[in-house]
Amino acid sequence: MPWLYLILAIFGEVIGTTALKASDGFSKWSYGGISIIAYGIAFYLLSIVLKTMSVGVAYAIWSGVGVAFVTLIGIVLFGQKLDFFGYLGIALIVSGVAVLNLLSGSATH
Repeated sequence: MPWLYLILAIFGEVIGTTALKASDGFSKWSYGGISIIAYGIAFYLLSIVLKTMSVGVAYAIWSGVGVAFVTLIGIVLFGQKLDFFGYLGIALIVSGVAVLNLLSGSATH
C-alpha cells in the first residue's frame, strides 16, 4: 500500500506544480486553489508513506518522478524548451530512481 500512496502523492505534487504555474503567481485564484489542495493531498499521502519507507528513498522517488513528469508537462502544455544537458539531467534523475527501485534494498524498512 505505501507504493500506491507514493504514486498518488506524486500525482498530487505534479498537479499542484502544474496548477501553480497556471496560477500566474496566484493571480488566477482557481488554479492557486487547486495547487494548495493538491499539495496538501500530496504531503498528507507522503506522510503516510514515510511510516514504512525511509525518508531519503521516498523523497528521492517522489521528487525525481515528479521532476520528470513536470518537465514533460512544461514541454507539452507550456511550450518550454530543454537543451541536451537538460534532457541528460532528467535522464540521470530517472536513472537514479530506477536504481533505487530495482537494485537497492533500502526502499522499505
